[in-house]
Amino acid sequence: MKSTNLLRSYLYLLLSGLFLIISCKKEKDDNGHLHQTQTYSSEVAQKWHDFQLGLLRLPAGSNPFGMNGNRYFAYFGIALYESVVPGMPDHQSLYGQLTNMPAMPATEPGKAYHWPVSANTALAFLTRNFYNNTSASNLASMDSLENALIDKYQSELNPELFQRSVSFGKTVAERIFEWSKTDGSLTVHPPYAPPQGLGIWSPTAPNPTSVSAPYWGLNRLFVQGSLDNTSSLPPPSYSTDPNSAYYKMVKEVYDISQSLTPVQIATALYFRDNPGFQAGTHYQSVFSQVMHTENPQLDFYAVAQAKTGIALAESQIGCWKIKYDLLVERPIRYIRNVLGHTTWNPVIPTPPHPDFPSGHSQTGGALGKVLTSLFGDHYQITLHTYDNLGMAPRQYGSFTEMVDDIGKSRVYAGIHYTYSCTEGNKQGEKIAANILNTLRFRK
Repeated sequence: MKSTNLLRSYLYLLLSGLFLIISCKKEKDDNGHLHQTQTYSSEVAQKWHDFQLGLLRLPAGSNPFGMNGNRYFAYFGIALYESVVPGMPDHQSLYGQLTNMPAMPATEPGKAYHWPVSANTALAFLTRNFYNNTSASNLASMDSLENALIDKYQSELNPELFQRSVSFGKTVAERIFEWSKTDGSLTVHPPYAPPQGLGIWSPTAPNPTSVSAPYWGLNRLFVQGSLDNTSSLPPPSYSTDPNSAYYKMVKEVYDISQSLTPVQIATALYFRDNPGFQAGTHYQSVFSQVMHTENPQLDFYAVAQAKTGIALAESQIGCWKIKYDLLVERPIRYIRNVLGHTTWNPVIPTPPHPDFPSGHSQTGGALGKVLTSLFGDHYQITLHTYDNLGMAPRQYGSFTEMVDDIGKSRVYAGIHYTYSCTEGNKQGEKIAANILNTLRFRK
């Protein structure tokens, strides 16, 4: 009898222990305490980026956000990463690595966080503040997206966990947004007056008085040293001698324009980005298409966007710095005034900033470098960026092949020299390489 009671007591204690273990495990699962960022899909990040792409997709001639599209994308990527990195035990904050970046908030030890909630809060906050001059209907759509995701997550979580995750994401976003205000993009500069002289760029048709972002190259770099040893040699020196390298460089653009094939014209129009995306943000659409195809978990997406965003924004800063340092004139003036083809026009309007380097090529080179580092040298991609405009999709066997085509498109369009595109591409790749080699995401 005594042994029977002892056995019963033992079984009772054993079952009680098992019950406590199961209860604790369930409580941790319900609270997300053991859930790392890698256990969640990237739905929240993809939905917010798709929404932002909608804001950047503009009709012809519209550009309310100036040069800010890629700058915003960089800050979004950093905020996304910082809002979920505590759930990535083998990764670390970018604090101390990015220029003047503020310290990020700490999570409460032993407390659970739901990382999609933190990401939703951070991305909603930044979207609302960066795009605060958009239409009332767009602002309402921001609220709708944020609330739809809130409703989904709230139904799955207890109130304390939900609110703790919201507070963490909001604090991250607030600190990132305040940091963004000090990068130089909001500085009010005096009106820009281009120097005068032969071969020196100044505004040309069809924008004879417009100057685009002459001080953008002064903005703060995200990564110190990212531009080191990335600059190519300048284009040939200006000359009107038919035997000079400069003359031949410009004449090539004219000669190509006289025998363009339908395929080449289609290439030029595909990457004109107006109508389409503002200020070179077409490449964010490329990023989005790859992410939708791969559909990675939230941890991978956050790292990928942070790397891609920083590389695009940094490359744009470096590109615009060189543009206004060298002031290389566009083909149109030389073709009309020196070559004597007074009625010549490019396939697409000449943008209102200097020729060298090609902005599309340089930011494209940076994008290609980062995406190749993430997905390999032979990633096949089909672009559907402008299906909405009735343009046929474009297929590439690698990101390198895609970026080369982007460079050629600007020559076919008649707005850049081949040298500006090939060297711009190289410069973008080098800037991205510096960033990838400098930043440490993993511990």
